Amino acid sequence: MSASQKIALVTGAGSGIGKAAALALMAAGHTVVLTGRRREALEAVLNEGKARGGTGLAVPSDVTDPQSVAALFATIKETYGRLDLLFNNAGVNASPALLEDLPYEEWKKVVDTNLTGPFLCTQAAFRLMKDQSPRGGRIINNGSISATAPRPNSVAYTATKHAITGLTKTTALDGRKYDIACGQIDIGNAATDMTERMATGVPQADGSIKAEPQMDVAHVGQAIVNMANLPLESNVLFMTIMATKMPLVGRG
Repeated sequence: MSASQKIALVTGAGSGIGKAAALALMAAGHTVVLTGRRREALEAVLNEGKARGGTGLAVPSDVTDPQSVAALFATIKETYGRLDLLFNNAGVNASPALLEDLPYEEWKKVVDTNLTGPFLCTQAAFRLMKDQSPRGGRIINNGSISATAPRPNSVAYTATKHAITGLTKTTALDGRKYDIACGQIDIGNAATDMTERMATGVPQADGSIKAEPQMDVAHVGQAIVNMANLPLESNVLFMTIMATKMPLVGRG
């Protein structure tokens, strides 16, 4: 590994936004550690990146499990000796339900994955980044448009994404003394398997069902590369990238 080679970790890298980010980072010259629960999916993305000249490693893990996260970061330290970028991307949504009908188990699943997972990975990244030489690194959190505005019947997802904003700000503050920068990317209507239903219609704030425009998920990957390539003296604290004509700006 050359001295200029940057090591990046992408969680939830087996599909969707995580896949797009991993491929974009590999194309930009990063060595990418891809993690998620499904080894076959991770290997498929890694092989696609390698076919385009990229380098990386697939390491299955469960970001909701402290021991699994510890093992993941131990592998990174043993293999590469450092970490320059963490993209906290892994996330899930609850089954559609009225707020008053959402089962506790669904709430807990979303909180564990969307909030506790990024916290555990951030904590492990701090421990590695503050002691490596050269010191420091960058953390990017996937906040989602739901970090700003909720969709109907989305209490678990929206609550965790609002909480990610607090995690981002605190990480940016507490990371200063270690030369660790932290920013958040809020994504709206990137075309992935999770957003297929938007093409046929999703609930709006006024109770109607309407189709919504989407954008190529590759644009998200490129935005993450742009954030990642900044020197540590500069930071994009918040970025919003969205389908231009989605119904976010305005009254619903």
